[in-house]
Amino acid sequence: MPTRTLGRTGRSVSAVGLGTWQLGGDWGDVPEADARAVLDASADAGVTLFDTADVYGDGRSERIIGGWLADHPDAGVTVATKMGRRLDQVPANYVLANFREWTDRSRRNLGQDTLDLVQLHCPPTAAFHDDAVYDALDTLVSEGAIAAYGVSVEETAQALAAIARPHVASVQIILNAFRLKPLDEVLPAAAEAGVGILARVPLASGLLSGKYDERTEFGADDHRNYNRHGEAFDQGETFSGVDYEAGVAAARRFSALVEAEAPDGTTPAQAAIAWVAQLPGVTSVIPGARSVAQAESNAAAGLLPPLGPAFDAGVHAIYDEFFRAGIHARW
Repeated sequence: MPTRTLGRTGRSVSAVGLGTWQLGGDWGDVPEADARAVLDASADAGVTLFDTADVYGDGRSERIIGGWLADHPDAGVTVATKMGRRLDQVPANYVLANFREWTDRSRRNLGQDTLDLVQLHCPPTAAFHDDAVYDALDTLVSEGAIAAYGVSVEETAQALAAIARPHVASVQIILNAFRLKPLDEVLPAAAEAGVGILARVPLASGLLSGKYDERTEFGADDHRNYNRHGEAFDQGETFSGVDYEAGVAAARRFSALVEAEAPDGTTPAQAAIAWVAQLPGVTSVIPGARSVAQAESNAAAGLLPPLGPAFDAGVHAIYDEFFRAGIHARW
């Protein structure tokens, strides 16, 4: 697995990491034994970055990772967690006292005295411009509670505000073949500043796998059912904010592009992950996995050769036809 430096953390991480939202909840039930098997398979395939959050399953994802780390103390895995959604996402809640409480809870869950990387979990826009927020994060670093901090964002403007701050180590942003706006300014700005980029939702909540159609049904506890229009949280988190039916049609086109331009045997999901991982400025792509097979397939995407200019042109053509007019200005 290729490795890259995660921005200002100085840590080396795999080009394909593992997102663990699925292991906590909101995607249907994943038994703990299955979750541990996903972590095992990912590490065996060379994955050295696990991304989680304190609210995934109310800490379940962190606790599962913490148990795994205790059993694999020499695995060399960097854990990036997130904080800030345990209270209402209003500027008044982004203060040092809450940061201490949240990070202490994550330290207990993960079994770490010092957290490798803590990211603000899609805070309100005002937080990205508040000096006191960054001062509080710097205090946590000076106290040894966290080694480094970054942000997870919904919008490119938020990412650019964070990149301009001198101690922000990384930015996590939705980036996939159906969400191309970060290519315009965010990736160049991050590369120039030495800030890492973690690309999340690389499969557009599974659309880019090519496995869903107009008749696919999702469980009542799956955000792809209950948050399609932003009923529970930002709409952009579910199917990257695109209309589901349009997404299915675009995914068919993407699968045809993979068949025509990707190496033989490459699945649409692997091509989607590899295309993002190969973008200049991207540090690591963090797809989720609910099974060992998914984890192994995702990690294998990090080994694909360059997909080439024809593939890249095809991705842009699909985006321009199906999505640019509807979502490019929004996120």
